[in-house]
Amino acid sequence: MKLLLDENLSHRLVARISDLFPDSSHVITEGLHQATDSSIWKFAQANNFTIVTADADFYELATTLGPPPKVIWHRGCNYPTAVAEALIRHHAIRIAEFLADREQAVLILRPPIR
Repeated sequence: MKLLLDENLSHRLVARISDLFPDSSHVITEGLHQATDSSIWKFAQANNFTIVTADADFYELATTLGPPPKVIWHRGCNYPTAVAEALIRHHAIRIAEFLADREQAVLILRPPIR
């Protein structure tokens, strides 16, 4: 279960979720800094990554092209890295089930409304 975090999420998040998703990476680590969405999509597809993003563009690609790769969309992500981490941890089982389902293309995560 490899996650590829997009530029709009902190690279620090990779280390913070490594106990749950140890083979995860960040686009900057993979040499994809400021790469096009299409390039990131192709990289994720070729390297068996699921894209984690706050960018609606990847949602559009996933619903248009279908998996692979899959997309986990942090919808409305204008919150700190700690909140993004907590959201991933809270939904870890849901994420694992999503990754195991070959037909689902997108998983949308949102922090709880307060």
